[in-house]
Amino acid sequence: MQSTQDTTFNPALVPAAAASAASSPSTAASDLGDYRIIRRNGAVVAFEPSKIAIAVTKAFLAVNGGQGAASARIRELVEQLTASVVSALVRRQPSGGTFHIEDVQDQVELALMRSGEHDVARAYVLYRAKHMEERRLAKEAQGGAAAITAPQIHVLENGERKPLEMSRVTSLINAACIGLEKHVDADAIVAETLKNLYDGVPVEELHKSAILAARALMEKDPAYSQVTARILLHTIRKEVFGKEVAQGAAAAEYITYFPQYIANGIKNELLDAKLAEFDLERLAKALVADRDLQFGYIGLQTLYDRYFLHVRDVRIEMPQAFYMRVAMGLSLNEQDREARAIEFYQLLSSFDFMSSTPTLFNSGTLRSQLSSCYLTTVSDDLEGIYDAIKENALLAKFAGGLGNDWTPVRALGAHIKGTNGKSQGVVPFLKVVNDTAVAVNQGGKRKGAVCAYLETWHMDIEEFLDLRKNTGDDRRRTHDMNTANWIPDLFMKRVMEKGDWTLFSPSDTPDLHDLVGKAFEKAYVAYEAKAAAGEIRVFKKIAALDLWRKMLSMLFETGHPWITFKDPCNIRSPQSHVGMVHSSNLCTEITLNTGPDEIAVCNLGSVNLPAHMKEGKLDHVKLQKTIRTAMRMLDNVIDINYYAVDKARNANMRHRPVGLGVMGFQDCLHMMRVPFASQECVTFADTSMEAVCYYAYLASTELAEERGHYASYKGSLWDRGILPQDSIKLLAEERGGYLEQDLSAAMDWTPVRQRIAKFGMRNSNCVAIAPTATISNIIGVSACIEPTFQNLYVKSNLSGEFTEINGYLVRDLKARELWDEVMIADLKYFDGSLTKIDRIPDDLRDIYATAFEVSPSWLVEAASRRQKWIDQAQSLNIYMAGASGKKLDETYKLAWLRGLKTTYYLRTTSATHTEKSTSKTGALNAVAVDGGMSASAKAAAPVAPVSAGVTVAAVSAVAATADDADGEACYLRPGDDGFEECEACQ
Repeated sequence: MQSTQDTTFNPALVPAAAASAASSPSTAASDLGDYRIIRRNGAVVAFEPSKIAIAVTKAFLAVNGGQGAASARIRELVEQLTASVVSALVRRQPSGGTFHIEDVQDQVELALMRSGEHDVARAYVLYRAKHMEERRLAKEAQGGAAAITAPQIHVLENGERKPLEMSRVTSLINAACIGLEKHVDADAIVAETLKNLYDGVPVEELHKSAILAARALMEKDPAYSQVTARILLHTIRKEVFGKEVAQGAAAAEYITYFPQYIANGIKNELLDAKLAEFDLERLAKALVADRDLQFGYIGLQTLYDRYFLHVRDVRIEMPQAFYMRVAMGLSLNEQDREARAIEFYQLLSSFDFMSSTPTLFNSGTLRSQLSSCYLTTVSDDLEGIYDAIKENALLAKFAGGLGNDWTPVRALGAHIKGTNGKSQGVVPFLKVVNDTAVAVNQGGKRKGAVCAYLETWHMDIEEFLDLRKNTGDDRRRTHDMNTANWIPDLFMKRVMEKGDWTLFSPSDTPDLHDLVGKAFEKAYVAYEAKAAAGEIRVFKKIAALDLWRKMLSMLFETGHPWITFKDPCNIRSPQSHVGMVHSSNLCTEITLNTGPDEIAVCNLGSVNLPAHMKEGKLDHVKLQKTIRTAMRMLDNVIDINYYAVDKARNANMRHRPVGLGVMGFQDCLHMMRVPFASQECVTFADTSMEAVCYYAYLASTELAEERGHYASYKGSLWDRGILPQDSIKLLAEERGGYLEQDLSAAMDWTPVRQRIAKFGMRNSNCVAIAPTATISNIIGVSACIEPTFQNLYVKSNLSGEFTEINGYLVRDLKARELWDEVMIADLKYFDGSLTKIDRIPDDLRDIYATAFEVSPSWLVEAASRRQKWIDQAQSLNIYMAGASGKKLDETYKLAWLRGLKTTYYLRTTSATHTEKSTSKTGALNAVAVDGGMSASAKAAAPVAPVSAGVTVAAVSAVAATADDADGEACYLRPGDDGFEECEACQ
């Protein structure tokens, strides 16, 4: 039974056992020499994790009594919790710094609550409150003496020790709050900043303290994200300009700095010398310094950490110079380079459109690898296999994401004529591909990323399904590589009809790889007859439904292989006259031909849909203008791009495909006040995608008029007058049923058809919706076509952890006077979901439903409407709460029936969550905004009232859940390196 003793700390109960519990952290302390603790009196001391272990041990003893000192369970828990606290602190400042003692205690509270030790956490909160009250009384007894005798804080700047000028701190923070005063409290940021200072603090630490102070408040209002970004911007200006420059003076400084930056970049062999040939004075005057202020914190921090050029770790790029550098790189071959560079810059810096990550990384540099995706087909011979692996490494080196078609490689047990032996199949080679992807990580910028595709009739398909499992022979597992099923329509028909399915080695059935529709079915049935007659020896007959079930079970268990459909990708491909689509890419949105002599290449960028909304509707005039310029930028990439492999250059020059996508779809729904789970959402998905595709195809014909159509245009679906929406009929004819896809249109496509007939198309493919994992973070909108993941959560990427909060929800709750500290605590406690917060009105509950509260059928229906217009595909994640075999079966069959070409990750949650208990009393120790306990907590607590000194951290401690601990916020499956992999597209 649990102890009912008084839960107060007794110093005498600190056992020697605490030293044992802290031994591991103490050892680790030797690796934490760059960290310091600021005590309440301002003194700076070494960071000693062993003291955290002692404090945690005290908390357990206060609840469990002195006998707890002998408990192995408690000692083990203390070790784990101490490690968790240290990890959380270090994660906030990975390169060293200072922690205030209160911050450490806040993290201890969080760790205790996340571990489920709610009674211990409660005792710890009460202990802190008691001592805070004692300090307050002592301070009152001393009168003003403490303040008078407090030492003056000095800062170190350029090696010189100076008194801290308070006006300098307040000026910095007030400037960051300009225009946001209604939403943020500058005084609160100042107070928190000063709390973390100590005598002799370097001025850089002063700025870091201000950033951390503002960042800690981001959960209270999204506006604090902008404030944090502006303080960070101040430090970037100092680093880049070499001196402190106020935002008001930044415009003039940019004009002086920009030509020097170009010269510096060329001198240090970072930038292409051709950039010096531009009229730099004209370009400098076109820079809009105030656009630096539109960033949120995650966007600017990501740019600073990973995109801005640096010389020996000192950044040389300001945000506007960065966008102009990208624009200049894309304008190198234009006749009026300056005018086009300014046009491209305006589009990028206004956030109306954003190029993909490889383009942002490399445009204007000496090695301008600007393309996002590469698709290859692997030959069935040793030389071809290792050539493909080498090509993977070369393409990934400069930020390319890879899709490999492995179907031609003969299966396990197939005869090898040259050695008279038997093949080891596909899997051993995929292990090599996996390790190559890990090894080639673009200099630490991003992890190499590859996806292997295999057709469903391949003899190795069953072992292929197991590649991502954590059990079995690790030599036949690929833990870091993505996999995808490339499923022919005939297999889906056999599943629907509960028929049999036969597996073959491609060495016996070589033509199946290049066939689709009725031709595939005819050849496949003939091979089945040969196998039955004994003419084919290596084959296996299974129930199609059993294989389908294993596909879905592995997808649920490991997130792989993804479900993609071969026939719609090929039959609806504009380029079906010159080859076959043998796979998609890393993120399942690219569907381009590959073969022995061609590596498909695609260049990506995305339109910011919310920036094109006007009075709740799409602004078609602005959208057309944006897309016209964006398509020109994407087309320019093809000619400027650095190609590591000749086969990629040849294919790209011949077909000139690009992939224009969208992002911020969920933002648009919030602006329109439309729930994701609604027919209105499906309709908007339809009409918005129709508009984007209409203007994209129109822009490509305009480029064709100016520059000529692409080389392989003759004979394409475009040339035959068949637009993407028309190709649905081709798919229906080949499939012979099993297709239910909407064919309605809202716009008059006659002008587009007429222009294509007259001028042709500049690009074989124009539209593909990529994940936009990073670029949507940079501009501060929802990723591509994704529903809201959570309304409040911690997002993790290579730049750190960032609190994300739904600004639209905050706006609505403020309007109804419902936004307070209790609401924040509830959002945390319920993982950003509104369903169990009874104060939330029903209309808001529908509008702000999170991804797992939206039936996956709505995701599929919206995607089907988009797919009608898109000439390539879309990265479609499936979210499913309470996943079951039946739900998975129905969802993926629906995706096939609705004509989808591909799907991406499956993300699932359990049907019910573990009950989040509080303490023995059954009440949360909720804390009000002013720092006191909430009314409900006071009413339920069987102890003396907690003083007003209890901080907001108590709310965090109670509200945080175990799921929050890792900060997992990428929309990919937990455990996968999905976030960085997605970035290989954008």
